[in-house]
Amino acid sequence: MGGLRTTGQTTWDAQTKAYLKSTWNHVHQATKQPFNPILLNKNSFDYNTYPSCKAVITIRELYGTDAAFIYLAQIQKAFYTKGEDITSLDILSHYVTQDKEAFTHFYQSNRAELLMQHDFSKARSMGANAFPSTVKIDEDGHMVCMNGYKGLEEILKI
Repeated sequence: MGGLRTTGQTTWDAQTKAYLKSTWNHVHQATKQPFNPILLNKNSFDYNTYPSCKAVITIRELYGTDAAFIYLAQIQKAFYTKGEDITSLDILSHYVTQDKEAFTHFYQSNRAELLMQHDFSKARSMGANAFPSTVKIDEDGHMVCMNGYKGLEEILKI
């Protein structure tokens, strides 16, 4: 997890909403991923990715990488197409398909916090400072980081 917008200090004003609407429209044009602007109608919102990053890391630690990718897709859909507040632990736990109690316990642990900070540091050291970012490391350990959306053909060229 990269840890973008994890401080919850983004001002929820007309400028932020216009920026997000433009960005989401651009992503929709490039990927055909659906977006529902219902979230932008809220008068206030804590635009903070910290809780969702921690939730994905929790799923990864409890159930593995494949489960974390599935979970990430579910909460992204909840946020972008349903306008759900994925800063809420109740909402985040709603999308857990296995032991919700184990999820909540680990999510609230110091270990989850440490793992998340490690992920954030690792992403920054790789140059992953935008969403999405794709990092490729070859057999010799050489690394290439691409920030921003790239089509599959462009990714396969590196």
